[in-house]
Amino acid sequence: MDNKDTQNGVSLFGQSEYLMGQDPLEEIFALNLGDFLSEHLISEDLAKKIGSNVKDKKAGLKNQLSELISIYSLQNTLCVLSFDTKEDYAIYTSIAQSIAQMLEVPCCQIYLNKDIAKGLENTDKKLSLAGVCGKEQPEMYQITEMAFNSKDLTSANNVTAVPMYSHLNTIGVITLYSEKPIQKEYIELVESIANLFATSITLQSEIDITHKLIEDENSTVGDLQHIRAELTALIGDLCDYQQAFVERLANAVDAKGQYKVSHSKNTANLARQICRELGLNEKTTDLIYYAGLLLNIGKIALPEKMFATNGKLSPEDLKRIKNHSNIGVHFLMNINFLSEVVPYITYQTERVDGSGTPEGLKGQSIPFGSRIIAAADAFSAMTSDRPYRKAMSKQQALEIMQNEAGSKWDNDVVQALAHII
Repeated sequence: MDNKDTQNGVSLFGQSEYLMGQDPLEEIFALNLGDFLSEHLISEDLAKKIGSNVKDKKAGLKNQLSELISIYSLQNTLCVLSFDTKEDYAIYTSIAQSIAQMLEVPCCQIYLNKDIAKGLENTDKKLSLAGVCGKEQPEMYQITEMAFNSKDLTSANNVTAVPMYSHLNTIGVITLYSEKPIQKEYIELVESIANLFATSITLQSEIDITHKLIEDENSTVGDLQHIRAELTALIGDLCDYQQAFVERLANAVDAKGQYKVSHSKNTANLARQICRELGLNEKTTDLIYYAGLLLNIGKIALPEKMFATNGKLSPEDLKRIKNHSNIGVHFLMNINFLSEVVPYITYQTERVDGSGTPEGLKGQSIPFGSRIIAAADAFSAMTSDRPYRKAMSKQQALEIMQNEAGSKWDNDVVQALAHII
């Protein structure tokens, strides 16, 4: 390919004579790097070398698929498929209870397409009830089936049904009943949960099919390429939905805490700026950013009325609010792809002089990420309006933190914050 083609935006993969059967993904996968590379990173010379190294295309495809399914196995997705008995579906009831608690609704039900709901009671209906919290209300199933058929969020008669679907098929529906309107942030959170469910379940099904194709000596190159395309599309969707879930979970936390601005987003953005000011690498910066978004995750399990008392809380309510980070850590430990942020959240209440909680860690023994998000969270909170007080100016908040640097806050972090402000 000549320079003119490159300048005109013609893809190397669309022109290279070294492509293996005109398969654009082949060179990328043959690198065995584990991550997908952008086309512009592959030179023509490299494409030639890679193409000549993969002698047996069928064997190469099977190796690629084996690597994919080892990375995105059941342990790395939501394990919500392949149950054999009704008792196995207790996880769905637990999830329905969590959703009902987060949204403060009297009823949440999770339905699955009966074709995949093995082990549940046989029914003539399209959907089987897999998880339930609260008593079913009139018309719930009818509206649920409407959402399932249309693949659109459906609301009527105090019932809101959110379909769970991927680009391959519709898995089921999450249905809510509430006599009061459900906030937009909560509906968006349920939509993200539905997307994660559907994509994870579909991915697990495709992984099962992939195992069979790898073991089948008669599987064709076309079959292997097709399943690889499906897997990579689902993995891409899963990554997108995971990020959307984190952001919408943070939005729901802010709505529950009655912040007038996005406190979680502000904290996360400020933490990211501090990371960059300190020269931290991108992976660490991203993890700290997510920790900032999810710092107050435990508040999602607390009732809204606790955040609208103008500071007048009972000792029991005060204890529950102080314990919210523990609730959040427990919640995150059950979401595999978020487990790496747990240490940062766990120790963000530590203080550099050793007077903090939960373990009284001191100075450098506190994870650096925890020290960063603790400072970002405090600054963001002080400079935001709350139901019981007005916001401080940025300069006032910074002066407070500078006075407590070395005892409450990390000196380097406060200095970085000062440069940013």
